[in-house]
Amino acid sequence: MNHILADKLADFVNFSPAIYKAFCEIDRKFFVPAGLEKHTYEITPLPLDNQSTISSPLTIAKMTCLLELDRTDKILEIGSGSGYQAAILSKIVRRVFTVERICRLVKEAKKRFEEMRLFNINIKCDDGRFGWREFAPYERILFSVATEEIPEELFAQLDNNGFILAPINKGNKQIITKFYKNGKKEEIESCEFVPLKKGIIK
Repeated sequence: MNHILADKLADFVNFSPAIYKAFCEIDRKFFVPAGLEKHTYEITPLPLDNQSTISSPLTIAKMTCLLELDRTDKILEIGSGSGYQAAILSKIVRRVFTVERICRLVKEAKKRFEEMRLFNINIKCDDGRFGWREFAPYERILFSVATEEIPEELFAQLDNNGFILAPINKGNKQIITKFYKNGKKEEIESCEFVPLKKGIIK
């Protein structure tokens, strides 16, 4: 069934062979909340706890392509949610670090990763605005939540040749934007993500 989802997504996104393979290997059914299984292979976001969501697979496909992951070793994700995006990334890059503020979601995602034998994903419960300094620098930093701005702390954790990919609140809409360490930025397209929030929910 997951090949069917990957083929659906390929109608909208120009997949590289590595990204297409990742979507075939990571079955979305393991990340969908109980009671919503019938929506597993639909191109739609689904609700999680505390107004969080599992993003539409089309959104995840677009963000993954925009990360330009060829020869990328290490990536940091802000906003793990169910862990689906991190799982996709784990099939493409060598090491994935992901931060989520809702500790129950972290516990559930960690169990999923272990059951799926995705041992190159590191996840912790923390305020995503602070990143994960211990393992910096990162070649890519991905926001899976929308933010007003990029905290300076995250620019400090970015590799000199890398970039941050984030949905940025701009007026009454959100724009996927690439930010480079030299101050350059590139606006790409409109999107819809849940907002970045402060603090931790235990």
